[in-house]
Amino acid sequence: MIIKEGIRVRIQAPQWTEFLSCPICCNQFDNLARSPISLGCSHTICKHCLANLHRKQCPFDQWNVTLDLDSIPVNFALLQLVGVKVPPPSVPPSLHLSPADAQLYLDCKKCIEDLAIYLKPLSGRLLVQGSNPTSCTLSRPMQRKLIGLINCQILEDEGRGRAMRAARSIGERAVTELNLQHQNPQQLSANLWAAVRARGCQFLGPAMQEEVLKLVLLALEDGSALSRKVLVMFVVQRLEPHFPQASKTSIGHVVQLLYRASCFKVSKREGDSSLMQLKEEFRTYESLRREHDAQIVEIATEAGLRIAPDQWSSLLYGDASRKSHMQSIIDKLQNPQSFAQSVQELVIALQRTGDPGNLANLRGDFFKRRPPGDSNSVLIHSGKYKVRGRIFSCFSTQPLSNSIISISELTGFSWAELLGALEATRHVVSGLLDFVSVHGNRRPPGDSNSVLIHSGKYKVSLCRDLTLHLVTF
Repeated sequence: MIIKEGIRVRIQAPQWTEFLSCPICCNQFDNLARSPISLGCSHTICKHCLANLHRKQCPFDQWNVTLDLDSIPVNFALLQLVGVKVPPPSVPPSLHLSPADAQLYLDCKKCIEDLAIYLKPLSGRLLVQGSNPTSCTLSRPMQRKLIGLINCQILEDEGRGRAMRAARSIGERAVTELNLQHQNPQQLSANLWAAVRARGCQFLGPAMQEEVLKLVLLALEDGSALSRKVLVMFVVQRLEPHFPQASKTSIGHVVQLLYRASCFKVSKREGDSSLMQLKEEFRTYESLRREHDAQIVEIATEAGLRIAPDQWSSLLYGDASRKSHMQSIIDKLQNPQSFAQSVQELVIALQRTGDPGNLANLRGDFFKRRPPGDSNSVLIHSGKYKVRGRIFSCFSTQPLSNSIISISELTGFSWAELLGALEATRHVVSGLLDFVSVHGNRRPPGDSNSVLIHSGKYKVSLCRDLTLHLVTF
């Protein structure tokens, strides 16, 4: 904690799991002095702390608060999660809207409040028992995305843009989770490594793969340039005492994986083998390992495999401790083309399974017909459907990994466009939960008849105990 502008403020931004408390005073929101006020930057602060700021800026990102405090509406989507009854909807006096737009604003507000209700089981456990948020029926990534949406202040232009981005992100996550539900978890590992081998690469198990990468780094981190043959022999000789199964072929396939990930700068020599030099940006284990992991995720995506972050962590590291690391890699690789591929895979899965959950009814929320003359749309051809994402129709096709969003990219959405995206999001989340609770691999908590297919542990081929096979240099 630090003292800033006369009040106690945390140095870091609040944790997303603490969404029912003011991040400054740490008191739970209520409908009196601690009413939650969401700013245009999507940070939510209680009314008491906001009134005591000496400058009209968000204490976490210095976002300028341009509206009067009394004109910013209370976030009743959050208040209803602490047991406060939502009053009849009303339009803030400062919002000068036509009667038609005023009704659209109220409808948007109602959609967000309806979506917040899906977090109510989670909020009850956090308030009463203090349990882990992952016990909610919603997956942890979906919880986080929904919390981001309900903290958007749609009164301001940029807040509406952030709400649109949040709706898009929720739609992408819903498609990913539906694809995961239609995959056989017992076959994921075999299919993944088959796809890796088909590209001339190999994964040797979490422990052995880690030691291979460290030895490659040991040989090349000083900027040395070696031929592939010399590099492979160096790794094999150092590795054999601890991993007798190491061979020139298997190590060569790991080097090929790094080559495919563009980790090397290759210098060709006439009449001799090319020299491989590790690029400067990959001369630490963390950076090299991240690029290595990203390449395997990319191979899986090309092969049509959708793997959850906890599964990725178990497959590549032998435990589930790297979920956040793998989630960040998945997010960085996400783009409009990969979304189109995900939808195509979901359509194929529904055709294969007969669509027992009637998920085809959601296609009107994910998709709409291509507007006439729109040549920049990403079309998805699936049998009789020629459709385009409804939730995604208001967005440019820039990759989601672009973390710097300009004001022009965040603004300019009409109330009708925002309402369309929010209504679609509400239907998609409802459909996802209905499918998971009835037909999916993950049942709601307390369902004694459920058969849990996914577990926290996954069988990992060639896994080795790191504590027994550490290579000393």
